[in-house]
Amino acid sequence: MLKEVRVSGLSIDPITHTPIVLLKDKENQEVIPIWIGLLEASSIATQLENIKLARPMTHDLMKNILNHLDAVVSRVEVNDLRNNTFYAIIHLDWNGIDLAIDARPSDAIAIALRTKSPIFVHQKVIEKSRKVDLAQQAEGEGVLDEKKWEEILEDLAPDDFGKYKM
Repeated sequence: MLKEVRVSGLSIDPITHTPIVLLKDKENQEVIPIWIGLLEASSIATQLENIKLARPMTHDLMKNILNHLDAVVSRVEVNDLRNNTFYAIIHLDWNGIDLAIDARPSDAIAIALRTKSPIFVHQKVIEKSRKVDLAQQAEGEGVLDEKKWEEILEDLAPDDFGKYKM
């Protein structure tokens, strides 16, 4: 089962200082944190803030290429979570053909934001994301137990995301 989500903000992992993109379902019942790279976070933030750059960055370039090929991003799916790694698929409609392109979730989300395409998360990913091994995410810098992480996620407020809240 797929659940439509939106980017609710960007945050920083307090342990690893790694950017996190937060996806929230339309009913505001589920929050899915996905650890991403700094460059991808910057790309997502640039789009969220509607910042126009003089030259196209990577995700803007991808959007431009898709436009020139008359390919439409019909949807993005975060479809799996294995060994603390999230997986995504970008679905393209090109001349009536559905193409499924493997992608990192951060890239898929950055492209979805630029093309105003819907983002979906598989229910199994939502369930697995509640059990992300934070010790592995923290890479030995300290460990939060599952209960503490749940408290952090439950205590998140829109103001915690600063200028990236939506």
